[in-house]
Amino acid sequence: MADPSSYRPSPGQIPDSPGVYKFRDEHRRVIYVGKAKNLRQRVASYFQDLAHLHPRTRTMVTTAASVEWTVVSTEVEALQLEYTWIKEFDPRFNVKYRDDKSYPYLAVTLNEEFPRVQVMRGAKKKGVRYFGPYGHAWAIRETVDLMLRVFPVRTCSAGVFKNAARTGRPCLLGYIDKCSAPCVGRVTPEEHRALAEDFCDFMAGRTGTYIRRLEKDMMQAAEEMEYERAARLRDDAGALKRAMEKSAVVLADATDADLIAVAEDELEAALQIFHVRGGRVRGQRGWVTDKVEAVDTAGLVEHALQQLYGEERGDAVPKEVLVPALPEDTEAVSQWLAERRGAQVSLRIPQRGDKKDLMTTVQRNAQQALGLHKTKRASDLTTRSRALEEIAEALGLDAAPLRIECYDISHLQGDDVVASMVVFEDGLARKSEYRRFQIKGFEGQDDVRSMHEVIGRRFKRYLQEKERTGEWEQPPPASGEAPHPAQVPPAPHPAQVPPAPHPAQGAPLPADGTDPRDTDPRGDDGREDDGRPKRFAYPPQLVVVDGGQPQVAAARRALDELGIDDIAVCGLAKRLEEVWLPDDDDPVVLPRSSEGLYLLQRVRDEAHRFAITYQRSKRAKRIRSSPLDDVAGLGETRKQALIKHFGSVKKLRQATIEEICQVPGIGRRTAESVAAALAAAAPAAPAVNTATGEIMEEDDGGTS
Repeated sequence: MADPSSYRPSPGQIPDSPGVYKFRDEHRRVIYVGKAKNLRQRVASYFQDLAHLHPRTRTMVTTAASVEWTVVSTEVEALQLEYTWIKEFDPRFNVKYRDDKSYPYLAVTLNEEFPRVQVMRGAKKKGVRYFGPYGHAWAIRETVDLMLRVFPVRTCSAGVFKNAARTGRPCLLGYIDKCSAPCVGRVTPEEHRALAEDFCDFMAGRTGTYIRRLEKDMMQAAEEMEYERAARLRDDAGALKRAMEKSAVVLADATDADLIAVAEDELEAALQIFHVRGGRVRGQRGWVTDKVEAVDTAGLVEHALQQLYGEERGDAVPKEVLVPALPEDTEAVSQWLAERRGAQVSLRIPQRGDKKDLMTTVQRNAQQALGLHKTKRASDLTTRSRALEEIAEALGLDAAPLRIECYDISHLQGDDVVASMVVFEDGLARKSEYRRFQIKGFEGQDDVRSMHEVIGRRFKRYLQEKERTGEWEQPPPASGEAPHPAQVPPAPHPAQVPPAPHPAQGAPLPADGTDPRDTDPRGDDGREDDGRPKRFAYPPQLVVVDGGQPQVAAARRALDELGIDDIAVCGLAKRLEEVWLPDDDDPVVLPRSSEGLYLLQRVRDEAHRFAITYQRSKRAKRIRSSPLDDVAGLGETRKQALIKHFGSVKKLRQATIEEICQVPGIGRRTAESVAAALAAAAPAAPAVNTATGEIMEEDDGGTS
């Protein structure tokens, strides 16, 4: 626990202008982001007597190790920068809403030649028109089924569409007139797009025009005694009316508005949003959050507005936003919303009439959502806490292991040997912290040596981070005293001396044991001063290895060689699901019904999945490799041109330099490089069909 006075800036250092501030912990991670009209007053408020601070604020300032700030011109810029940094750094002490489900939308793919109506979830795509969100996917399908009578827009997948176009026969919907069948040319692309745009107009609330038009056409058909056509138009109008009835009118003045309600207690808050378009409720969704910072209802509303509209533009931001409490700086938030919409946005609390009644309904939904969430959350928290406590008790740990790292080795008969590292924090997978390794210290299959190498490389990087940030310094050896284990690698056992590196493996590891090929699935470059998580920078309380006593001993030995003695190690053997500890001849057997054993199994299985996925990708990449990959400056386009011109690598290898120069884009120098690379690459052994004994020729795919 840090003393806030140790990093408190002097009052003269802090400007009194608007800005955004960041608190960082001892590892330089950003743990809190805030904004202020007056930075000097706001930042100084965190450094008062700890007894006067809110308990959550007290926890934050004692976890932090430094504070910094950025000055901006206006409160609107501060609001935007705060949202950007919260999204980028994911600070642990900021309120972050999470969807309680993945809500479905009704989407019209106007970015395609023949727009398609379908149900979509997840991130929004450019050029797609969305309506919703809806509580259930079946509600969307019922609405679409009614509307296809009037707007027969394509709903089939790309595969079905192409197959119908190839055969010249439409699908069932085309035969029953619920699709205009553009796949077989019944309508032109322009006519089909007009249908899709009419569909969007109706869904956007412009309903009266279409119903009046259908009723007018129905009356005209009846006067002309076209009774079958009049009956069909009558049914079409009825279908549209039934579709409208599924979203009853709640605001008589055809208002476009979003209503936001908050239900909260001391620990958590639930948010409900009703999306009203054209006076009808077109969508509903809910969020929940832990109140990890001292925040009131107005603060919760402000965070909700940032998350709700931070990525939206245009009509996605409504003309009116109704809230239960106004943010602290209402003018700045309103201006920020107006900039995103491109027009004025009214942000206010409803006081009377239909809007206040509807807000009461939204508030009631928020209360119910909070109650339901707390029921689920209590069970989940209780289970995970019990699992961590059981692990701590079984392994004799002083406290529950809040961060667990698990390692697994994967290979295929000794080839493409790789390792994985997965991280669980508070019993939940932390995928952004996953790492993967290539085993390069030796050749062949040896899970024990592989585990020793991986653990050593991971924790050497950890010690280097501590040394670089000044958290740990290597003590200089006294006269006649052996150096610290982390300074000089221990002499390996004769049986552990790695052979000379195989040509395919490249150079051996650097003297410090680190390997720049240690990769992270997010592509993180390990930058240390921007608040993002650094590679290998944070130690676990427990290291789990996939294996038994030999793998556990190898992991413990790697930590001992580095002088690390405050990290527990255990292994989980697959055969009997036994937990092995270093230096213990007998395993720890957890009951089969134990939550602790179940959590260890989940961690181990996730490490195995991540390792085998990486191993398969490496193997596939190796199989697809070509001698042309070694030609400097030869890109993928010119490789394909060479293979297409000659037909295969085998025929390319037999070509002369003059013949290679005839390929468009290939000069003489490049042709000479290609010929030299192919001549240096030994041809692969001929493939044999094991069923017939036939020797197969080299394929045309560019491999050798």
